[in-house]
Amino acid sequence: MLSYQHGFHAGNRADVLKHAVLDLILKDAAKGPRPVFYVETHSGRGRYDLTGAQAKKKAESAAGVRALLSGSAPAGMADWLSLVKQRGITDYPGSPALALARLPASARCVFFERHPAEFRALTDALGSDPRALIREADGYAGALKLAPRGGEQMLVLSDPSYETRRDIEALALWTPKALKRWPSGMVVLWLPLYRDGREAEFGELLASLGANLIAGARWPVKGTEASSLEGSAMVGFRVPKPVCDAAHTLAADLEAWWATAG
Repeated sequence: MLSYQHGFHAGNRADVLKHAVLDLILKDAAKGPRPVFYVETHSGRGRYDLTGAQAKKKAESAAGVRALLSGSAPAGMADWLSLVKQRGITDYPGSPALALARLPASARCVFFERHPAEFRALTDALGSDPRALIREADGYAGALKLAPRGGEQMLVLSDPSYETRRDIEALALWTPKALKRWPSGMVVLWLPLYRDGREAEFGELLASLGANLIAGARWPVKGTEASSLEGSAMVGFRVPKPVCDAAHTLAADLEAWWATAG
């Protein structure tokens, strides 16, 4: 699908969990002895103006990052929120910008984005960084052509739009290939959680493949529509245990915060 533009959803509650957990993973990888080779299959535009026309149309950031910035957020989110505050709400860091902010000069990054307008925006936003290679191509196929250089730590994030059930099917086919392609690499996926549980079978597949990080949080949802998005999760393979533990705590604290904040 080439219609999805994340700017309409930037900074929402799903973004909050995704970026806060990714921040934990990135900071830990950056401290390691090996250079990081970071790849994203669906990059979006890299950074977002939460006061812009797209973000204001649905105003989803109001219950997401902006609520956390104005309230007493869970302690585990302090470092990530500090970075967001430094940049300001007109320069909210999507996952590519977050990666470049956290990874050292020795890192290599490849960002895939098929949507022409998003690709151009991503190139304008981050293309001047010498660590970043930005490609207008299918991220699933493109990523599988890549491999870490000797001594590099591979870290791959896949965050598709999930506009249709076919998106889950495509990721279900890609994930085993990715784990086989990079036998020692970290593979991290973002997963939406729906009221009708449409993602449950995929979640069971990921567990059977050996996922060692499953950190999810749900938020209160008004109405009774079965298709309502009511949470999200980060699922990872070969993520260091201390990072998994921190992510689980963060997700649980965030869910409790949402339950209180509404």
